[in-house]
Parts: sequence; C-alpha cells; structure tokens
Amino acid sequence: MQAKAAMTAMGFADIFLAQIIDPFRIALVIMLVLTAARTSATVGTWIPLALGVVFVAVLIPMALGGDQGERTLPIAVGLVSNAVILAVVLAAKAALGRLPRPKP
Repeated sequence: MQAKAAMTAMGFADIFLAQIIDPFRIALVIMLVLTAARTSATVGTWIPLALGVVFVAVLIPMALGGDQGERTLPIAVGLVSNAVILAVVLAAKAALGRLPRPKP
C-alpha cells in the first residue's frame, strides 16, 4: 500500500516538473493572459483565465498524449502546473506594469 502511494507521489512530481517547463504549455498560458487582458472590458478577466487554465490542462493530454491510458493524473497535475505558470505570468505582468514608461 505504501509503495503504491510512493509511486503515485513520484509520478505526480515527475509529471509536474515535465509540465512546468513545457514551452508549449507556457506559451499557451502567456497567450491566455494576453487575450484575457485584451477582452477584459467585454467578458471580464478571472472567468476566462480560469476556463483557459482548465482548457489547456485538458487539451494537452488529450491531443498530445501518446498512450490511451489513464489521463486523470496528467489533467489534474496540469491544473496545478497551469495555475503556477499563470501566477508567475500575472506576477511578471504586474511587475512590468509598475515600471516607469518612457516619455515620448
């Protein structure tokens, strides 16, 4: 029983590390933030961001997953890794927004 739990924990960590450095996932989340910023006046910001995080977490394992095995764990870990990437991107956006703009 403990061995299975240890394997699941190791699988979670391995999947998380692979997803957190995936350039395709990072690019999708960055584009999600840019799109949400451009459409925030019409549809708001937080609901599109949340739905986009879920969409990317489901899209990548379904479209790029080679095996037809269990996809619940990669999707669940994808939600966590997307949320971490989103937090970093939003923090970078906020930091860049505080920089002084050059005067024309």
